[in-house]
Formats: sequence, C-alpha cells, structure tokens
Amino acid sequence: MSHRFFSILGSLSAACVIALPLSSATAAQKDREFFESASGVWSGPGEIVAGKYKGTKFSCNLTGEPVDGGDTGIKLGGTCRVGVFSQPMNAVISMKGGTYTGQFLDGASGKGLDIISGEVTGNKAVMGINRAKLNGAMVASMQDNKAINVTISVKVEERMIPVIGLRLNRQVDQVAVGSIKK
Repeated sequence: MSHRFFSILGSLSAACVIALPLSSATAAQKDREFFESASGVWSGPGEIVAGKYKGTKFSCNLTGEPVDGGDTGIKLGGTCRVGVFSQPMNAVISMKGGTYTGQFLDGASGKGLDIISGEVTGNKAVMGINRAKLNGAMVASMQDNKAINVTISVKVEERMIPVIGLRLNRQVDQVAVGSIKK
C-alpha cells in the first residue's frame, strides 16, 4: 500500500487547468515576494480526504528555496512519510513566459505531475496540475508567514474535489533567533 500511496501522493501533491496569466511587472514582483516568503524549512501533518486512501494520515518535512537563475518561483525538497515508510518529495515551480510551469517529482512523464499554470494573489498561490487525464489544482495559502495550508483538488466532471490537505508550519531555530542576556 505504501508504494501506491506515495504514487498517488506524488501524482497529486504539487499543483487547475485554468490558464491564469500575469499582467504586469508589479504582479511579478508580488509573486516573487510570495515565493521568497515561502522559502525556509517547513513540516507538518497531512491527510488524504477523498478517494481510495481516504483517511490516510502522513507528515512532511520540506525545505523551500528560490529557483536557480533569479527567476520567480520556488524549489521544494524533502520527504513525506506514512508510518515507517518515507518517500523523497520535490517540486520546482517557476514563471516562464508570463505563467507558471514546473513539475512535481519527475513530472507527468514519470510518476509525478506537471505544473501547467498558476497565479499568485496576496497570500495565496493557485497552481494548475496535470497528469494524463488528471487535471486539478494546488492551492497554497500563507498564514502570517508561520504556516502554509495546502489543498490539492482534482477535477471530476465539472467539479473540483479536494483530495489532500496539508498544514506546514515554519521551523525556526530557537537558539539562533533567541535573545542573549547579559
């Protein structure tokens, strides 16, 4: 079951078949600020909320950093685990030609999925995802720069059905940021 779970998680866990173009340099700067605020070390629990593995709980430890070359976007890497089973996770999301592209794991040609579109509005990013006939969206909402709520939904007929929920909390080194008493 763990291999199938991670295959499903991999197929669903990074990003709506909605083409959402960006309209200005100001929007691009705000997008860059959103992704920069998502850089850092994150961990937290998640759950599959629909489908064959409904009720399966997992936890993830991920690190976000800017994409190479100074482009707008983010690279994520780390692991997710169910019980004693652990799976490497990675994603790259970057702006190309006024929209977002990228992939989760090894993309739709492998065991992952492709990021085919996206938009950032305020503290929320919506990324379109695709794998063969599977279309959906990943919505990531930043909460006070300390937590990110992620919902992954798939399109069934004309409806978007949430299938995975994840809450990641920023991990802070208390020793490095603590005050020093004299």
